Amino acid sequence: MELQTIIQQLQATRTSLLDTITDLSRAQLNAKRKQPSGWSICEVCQHLAKTEQLYVLVIKKALKSDEDASTPPRSLEFLLDRSRKLEAPEIARPTDEILERDELVDRLNRSRRQLDELLNQLADPSILSKKHAVHPVFQEMLLIDWIKSLYLHEQRHINQIKEMMG
Repeated sequence: MELQTIIQQLQATRTSLLDTITDLSRAQLNAKRKQPSGWSICEVCQHLAKTEQLYVLVIKKALKSDEDASTPPRSLEFLLDRSRKLEAPEIARPTDEILERDELVDRLNRSRRQLDELLNQLADPSILSKKHAVHPVFQEMLLIDWIKSLYLHEQRHINQIKEMMG
C-alpha cells in the first residue's frame, strides 16, 4: 500500500473517531466500563494519542538505523477482529485522569501533527518499506506497516467506543 493511501486512511479514521466522540458529555467520555480492567472512552482516546506518539519516536529512531529490513510486509487486518483480545503494553496505557473533550481532542491533534511532520519530512517515502523496528506486541515490522497499523488500531478502538455507547 502506498504511503499516500495510508495517509488518507489515517485522516479518514481520525475524522471518524472525532465525529464519534464529538457529542459526548464529560460524564459519557469518562464513564468507567463494567469490567474492572475496562477503559472509559476518554482512556481509549488517551491510549490512541499515546500510541501514536510512541510510534513517531520508534519510527524516527528506526529511520536513523543503517540496517535494512529483511522482514516481509505484514497483513494487519487481524487488528480489526475485536474477538481477539490484545493487551496494551504498559507504556501505551492511559492514565485515569478525567479529561474534557477539548483536552482529549487536543491530545489527539498533537499526536497526529507529530506523525504528519515526520511523514512530511521524508525525502523518499520508500524508505518506510526498507526499514523496520520491533513492535512490543507484533514483533518485527516494516515501518510502513507500523504506520498502517495506526489506522487499523484506531478503527478497532472506534468500534470499541461505539459498543460502549450502546
